[in-house]
Amino acid sequence: VQLVESGGGMVQPGGSLRLSCAASGFTLSTYVMGWFRQAPGKEREFVGRISWSGDRTYYADSVKGRFTIARDNAKNTVWLQMNSLKPEDTAVYYCAATSGTYYNTDPKNYDYWGQGTQVTVSS
Repeated sequence: VQLVESGGGMVQPGGSLRLSCAASGFTLSTYVMGWFRQAPGKEREFVGRISWSGDRTYYADSVKGRFTIARDNAKNTVWLQMNSLKPEDTAVYYCAATSGTYYNTDPKNYDYWGQGTQVTVSS
């Protein structure tokens, strides 16, 4: 089982980035996928999640209206589109998979994790 994030980097405030999460070794369509982030000295924070087929999404208040999660099970890929980025969005971003319910926001309930990709928002 492997999740590999890509697409991170440095961007100016107000800019956009799209993160990708490539899945292998398991059937993506049977997992709810989540995105989390962790800033230095802080706990890992829930960003958003997407249902098995992609028909439902849910976001943390801090990113609602700016971030969008999508998935393509045939391509074994999940994306996190981030717009109107702010310095406080700076963190390592992780994708994760859970075989549990759709409503999981606790990192402890996620089964598989990627290695993370750094996003830095700075002028």
